[in-house]
Amino acid sequence: MPDKSPTSEATTTASVAPDVSGTPRRIYPIVKYGDPILEKAAAAITKFDDELEDLAEDMFASMYAAQGVGLAAPQIGKGLRLAVVDVTSGKNPEGKIILVNPEVTHGEGEKREEEGCLSIPGFRGYVVRPQFVTVRAQDTQGKTFEIRGEDLLARAFCHEIDHLNGILFLQHLSMLKRDLIRRKIKKLKKQGEW
Repeated sequence: MPDKSPTSEATTTASVAPDVSGTPRRIYPIVKYGDPILEKAAAAITKFDDELEDLAEDMFASMYAAQGVGLAAPQIGKGLRLAVVDVTSGKNPEGKIILVNPEVTHGEGEKREEEGCLSIPGFRGYVVRPQFVTVRAQDTQGKTFEIRGEDLLARAFCHEIDHLNGILFLQHLSMLKRDLIRRKIKKLKKQGEW
């Protein structure tokens, strides 16, 4: 999920950049709408190790490079139930949240806000999401935890968990708006710009 700035653009080539600790991090290209992995349910993670921790940190680096506040593993071509969220856009290290095998266990309230997606760059639409959600997930060591989110954090949790279930924000839009976006993307593909 991108931040609200209109300059958010997806990364198109893989590269390596150091994180705040100086550790080199892989910047994955963001998979765009039309790739079948985005519409498939991701597989549960059963192996908790350093490789998973590294992947999560690479996902943060990729998300920051694309100016997003959330990223799911299918968006970098990995069919795993792993998502990262940071609604502070890297400004607060304590804002980094890693969700392994997450599920929304409770939602309340309703909020209609404009939403976009790093995998559908340049397109936005109004989506109704719960104002508050509780998510049960595991960390990279396999320990189960619960976290509650409100407003943008709740929206980011729901958006990324939707990705893990093969659901894109387009599916929450009206049929008319969805078809309009799909036609525009089809035109961009024909022009070689997607």
